[in-house]
Amino acid sequence: MYKPNNIPTDSQFLKGIGASAWFHISEEENNFRIKRFSEEGKLECSRIFSINNTDFNIHSPFQFTYTSHCKKCTIIQNNNTYIFKTNDYEY
Repeated sequence: MYKPNNIPTDSQFLKGIGASAWFHISEEENNFRIKRFSEEGKLECSRIFSINNTDFNIHSPFQFTYTSHCKKCTIIQNNNTYIFKTNDYEY
């Protein structure tokens, strides 16, 4: 999959049935910022997420999986499933 230049290098592509997307996660103020980009590189959302389990290590390998969208993202790491949720409505 071709990655548009504006998408961060360490973003992950998640192929969807209706729409596929690029996801990028970074640490921010004891939480995480997740950005979702369209296949073409348009920023669809950028929000602060909290996590259901503090064992997640952003510096270890992980994979975005289903269900992931602008209000909830799911990541698998070391056979554990982590749910990231937001109540934040910023763009």
